Order: sequence, then structure tokens, then C-alpha cells
Amino acid sequence: MLKKVYICAPLKDNVRENLRKVRKYTEYALRCGTAPVVPHFYALCLNDKKENERKIGMKAGQSLLWFCDELWVFGDVITEGMQAEIQFCKTMNIRIRYINDNDLRKKLGGINYENEKN
Repeated sequence: MLKKVYICAPLKDNVRENLRKVRKYTEYALRCGTAPVVPHFYALCLNDKKENERKIGMKAGQSLLWFCDELWVFGDVITEGMQAEIQFCKTMNIRIRYINDNDLRKKLGGINYENEKN
């Protein structure tokens, strides 16, 4: 059974760009041999700019944290939503790991994911 890791990264404000980044974060987690849990993809079904739909996605995503072994935090910015996920994990004693750009480059073969356009 693979370790389940929850992908914690910014989404709000620049949804399209942040979803592009989350695809790389997901690839990283897969290549690390884990089963990533990626609530960001709810934004493909819900409108993140509508507060009620954003809340639905955040609530659904956070409910998945119960089943995860670890929370992996990506990016330089910690948003309000990310902070809530981090705090939940601290309360539930779920391991938190911070992934930096060097980790990504090493695992993804030197790809500069920040400047890559898909």
C-alpha cells in the first residue's frame, strides 16, 4: 500500500497558473512512490472565485486529510486555506513535510517548473 500524501499548495487568485504548478507537485509525489491526494483538481468542477463553491472544495479537501499519512507543503506562499490544512495536521499529529524547489528539480530531472509553460 502506498503512503497517501495530501498536496498542500496555493490555489486562490491565479487558479490557472496554480493548477499548472499543482500538476508538477502531483508528478513529484507520484515519482516519490506515493499516492497523492490533490483537492486542487476540484477547481476544475467548481468556481473558486465564488465563495460558496470555494468553501465546498475546501471542506471536501480538508475531509480527505483524515485518510492521509502526511501533508506535503509546496510553494513559497502559505495561504489562509493552506494554513488551515497545516493547523489541522498539527492538531491531528499528521506529519508535515515542506518540499522546496531543489527537491522538485532533483526528482523531476532538473525541470524548472516555475518557468515551464504547458
